[in-house]
Amino acid sequence: MTNPDATKAWLREPLVHFLLIGAGLFVLYNVLNRGESDAPRDIVVSEARVEALAENFARTWMRPPTAEELKGLVDDYVAEEVYYREAVAMGLDRDDLVIRRRLRQKMEFISADVAAATPPTDVQLQAYLEQHAEKFLMPPRLTFQQVYFSTDRRGEGAARDAEKLLAELAAGRGPANPLEAGDATLLPPAMEAAAPQEIANAFGEEFATAIEDAPEGQWSGPLPSGFGVHLVKVDGREAGTAPTLAEIRPMVQREWEAEQRKTVEKALLDKLRARYDVRVEGPAAALFEGAGGSGAR
Repeated sequence: MTNPDATKAWLREPLVHFLLIGAGLFVLYNVLNRGESDAPRDIVVSEARVEALAENFARTWMRPPTAEELKGLVDDYVAEEVYYREAVAMGLDRDDLVIRRRLRQKMEFISADVAAATPPTDVQLQAYLEQHAEKFLMPPRLTFQQVYFSTDRRGEGAARDAEKLLAELAAGRGPANPLEAGDATLLPPAMEAAAPQEIANAFGEEFATAIEDAPEGQWSGPLPSGFGVHLVKVDGREAGTAPTLAEIRPMVQREWEAEQRKTVEKALLDKLRARYDVRVEGPAAALFEGAGGSGAR
């Protein structure tokens, strides 16, 4: 006669729970994959794969693996392959966002490798440079001096003091070195052949925009900045220039390759997407009406 207490104790054993869960997963697996072909049963660990495992071990531990360690590496590789195949066969990869993104990334890497397979010729790069000349245009350059008046120290008097010095300079009565009439600052007293972005980095966007219209060869202002106000004297302007391919070849090649990657990636995606009937349901379907390659249902 069966002892009820013994039966209850048996059912509480963790090993029993594990076996029951495993049996349940096995049944679920067979239900989900009913009618589908089984995962390939052949796992070939090539000589090249074994060598790669050994080399990776040697890079990590600075010595080759022993025979026992090598066997463990191969066993681990086989276990990984078995779990991978069975997980894919059970569809465990279908709803995993991380796996989906990783697989998409690997497909994009394939298209990137195709795009980079053939390096561009100088003829291609020259044509690209001419078609996108505005992208590579060298910015204009400005050489100027500036006298700084601090609004923190002078308040509203900063602008008045700047205007007073400007009037003196215009009348020829100003100091021999106008820069000495301003306030001490860490801002550069002058910049030579500076690009607009360099000026903006030093003085701020407001000042960089205002100085574009300053007359050349004379003191003018006051021009505002985030630090205070300034009198400026533009000593020279250099117009923006179109560089030659020889001057900026690496930059042109980077841009050309980036565009090629986008082109190849789009072509690959369009070709792959053509194999599918895409159906967008619900209110969002209206967004795809008439879109090529997409069906809204």
